[in-house]
Amino acid sequence: MDSILMQLSQPLSLKSTLLNAIRTPPSISSISLRGSLHLIQRRHFKLESTKNGGTDTQRDLPFDEAAFEAERSRLDAQARKSMAEASMRDTEGASDDDPKAWKWVIRKRIWDFMESQNVAANPRPVHHRIPNFIGAMEAANRVSYPIPADEMELYQLCELEVFSDSQCVKVNPDSPQKGVRLLTLTGGKKLLTPQPRLRTGFFSIVESGMLTPATIKEACTSVGVAKYGKPIGLDEKIKVDLIVIGSVAVDPKTGARLGKGEGFAELEYGMLRYMGAIDDSTLIVTSVHDCQLVDDIPVQKLLVHDVPVDIVCTPTQVILTNTKIPKPQGIYWEMLSPEKLSQIRILRELKRRIERETGKLLPCGPSEKLPPTAQRTSRPGKRAFSKK
Repeated sequence: MDSILMQLSQPLSLKSTLLNAIRTPPSISSISLRGSLHLIQRRHFKLESTKNGGTDTQRDLPFDEAAFEAERSRLDAQARKSMAEASMRDTEGASDDDPKAWKWVIRKRIWDFMESQNVAANPRPVHHRIPNFIGAMEAANRVSYPIPADEMELYQLCELEVFSDSQCVKVNPDSPQKGVRLLTLTGGKKLLTPQPRLRTGFFSIVESGMLTPATIKEACTSVGVAKYGKPIGLDEKIKVDLIVIGSVAVDPKTGARLGKGEGFAELEYGMLRYMGAIDDSTLIVTSVHDCQLVDDIPVQKLLVHDVPVDIVCTPTQVILTNTKIPKPQGIYWEMLSPEKLSQIRILRELKRRIERETGKLLPCGPSEKLPPTAQRTSRPGKRAFSKK
């Protein structure tokens, strides 16, 4: 484990990428969208064979917002229930060295504290979620950088050079990062966001040119991404300049981070590494409440696929972690359960591709109990559930 988590010989230098000059940050409402704005409605398509020559044709159907949101809410509830059961299994009678148990202990402490102190925000309760919090928009907007004598100067996130110079920003789809997604789109950047739990696809790209001022806020939601986003695949040629990731807890001194326990942030990161969209120099930012800052994540117990962060934004400050934790280099198949693989089509596609290219079978991880996932059906507007 120590060899896996050995320190980088050259820690990331972030100071050179930060502000070169002090600028007055504009408000979000004052930022004008770049380019001609027009509305592109996302549609579902059904393939049908024609009587003439057997050629497939496409018939577009309107996007069913209510059905999409109802399905998302139901599957999220099932996933949270499954995670609650997993946390009980992993912590009951477990030793302190168990690779899963200690993470659940820290997560529960943070979730309980946020609820008891009423700093949690909807959706509540925040347990088994990337927790939304009071001040999430301030954390998205406000960033600071260290200067001598520990003095701090406050700026807007959109004024931080590493953000303002980015053309494509990958942001997780959770509630507390909605403000970052809004900043990304109002700044005229490409927003890359994963489809929830990678259930029906991979990533979607949303661009401000796809939107009107009236729809830009909607495009920051899961429904909006489904409506206005362009789905991409593993062959998409993209360069991601910055990653914004959600967290349950983060150590600002080491950059060690804990998510909600499903591992999707790690899978998304690994697949982007495979695509060549990111590398070790791609900065990773998380936005959290100050109470989510911890000092008891044992770096030596982290696993090779755990993703560290370079910058931590809270409602009151930004912290450069100068993390020395190595970033994952791809998908670690020996840690991926057959159940999760069976539920995520894009992972199966990637596994087949690598095995075909190398001529070798990839390893598989131990089994686990997972919640149901969604599958497309031939009937428009309907979804079927695959129960594992």
